[in-house]
Amino acid sequence: MGTALEDSEIYQKFARITDSLLSPEIEDFKDSGGKVVGFFCSTVPEELFTAAGMLPFRMRGTGSTSTELADTCFTPINCTFPRHCFNQALEYEFEFLDALIVINSCDHIRRIYDNWIDQLDEPEMIHVMSLPRKTGDRQVDWYREEIAELKGKLEEHFGIEITDDAISDAIKLHNDVRRLQRELYELRKVDRPPITGAEVLRVMVAGTALPKADYREMLQELIGTVRGLEGNGDHKARVLVTGSQLDDPEFIELIEGQGALVVTDATCFGTRLMWRRIDEDEPDPIRAMAQYYVHDRPSCPRMHGDQPRRLDFLKELVEEFKVDGVIGERMNFCDIWQVEHFMTGGDLKEEGISFTQVDREYILAGKGQLQTRVQAFVETMKGTD
Repeated sequence: MGTALEDSEIYQKFARITDSLLSPEIEDFKDSGGKVVGFFCSTVPEELFTAAGMLPFRMRGTGSTSTELADTCFTPINCTFPRHCFNQALEYEFEFLDALIVINSCDHIRRIYDNWIDQLDEPEMIHVMSLPRKTGDRQVDWYREEIAELKGKLEEHFGIEITDDAISDAIKLHNDVRRLQRELYELRKVDRPPITGAEVLRVMVAGTALPKADYREMLQELIGTVRGLEGNGDHKARVLVTGSQLDDPEFIELIEGQGALVVTDATCFGTRLMWRRIDEDEPDPIRAMAQYYVHDRPSCPRMHGDQPRRLDFLKELVEEFKVDGVIGERMNFCDIWQVEHFMTGGDLKEEGISFTQVDREYILAGKGQLQTRVQAFVETMKGTD
């Protein structure tokens, strides 16, 4: 399934950035003296890097074809996302990074830090952050101190000063990007959306590998292009995808190839990245970031006791986007998402909302089995013919 957008020059630029790690845009940024900070997990405050004049780069394993090197450091029951990412690191695909920020989002990601400092010499600055596991005021205070510590280490290592004014300006810029991303999502609420789920994911992933000011300009141009397109109504059901690290548009294309149209999501490259905004009126911009990343944004099951809010968020999206069914995607060996999908799937079914779970590897494999699973699910939904 595709739209007329595929032939758009601005969309092809997004797609090119998404399909690689080191893009010409990053090379140009580096050539002009810019610094690139790689980070794992959408809970890392990327506004801080923008405020420092750096390019925030969300870590991915794009382009990896094997975990052969990383398997000497990880067990076979580790999630394949960190294994592919670390394999790329051992292949020296991340030499463009000037700093790396790892966070204890899960034990699998946490082990990247240990292996990286043991096996690799670059980048010179590698820092691990501690993210709390609850969303209350005490945890916000905790994370504020974590962000302040990261700020100090960036300043010391790079010989810079990151002022509160610079952070506030960065928050406004990132909020503006979030506004535009949500505007793009709003265009998918109509019966014949002018952009597919796979196309949107390419746009979202590209935004994690570009200077935010440049990305904002590209988004504005893309939205203008999308508004002028005729939508595609050739689908049997409208689907929401929820789950973990999902930066591979091919997975969404597989779903949409079975007659579904992914009209929204609850993933950390999608709505959980931008559905809420950071409070620009908070006088302490570091606390504003902590409040957002710990409490205000839609959480993932990493955060204990927050499943009722996550369920309400899903139900809100189902209603707004006229969703017929929900697909819960999970990477193999991810325990927290296994439990989350069990709980949420039961809750959604009680509300009369179709739900199925699809397990996958980070690099798409077993396509035939996945296609069969998705096709069967599509045929059971109320949106089918």
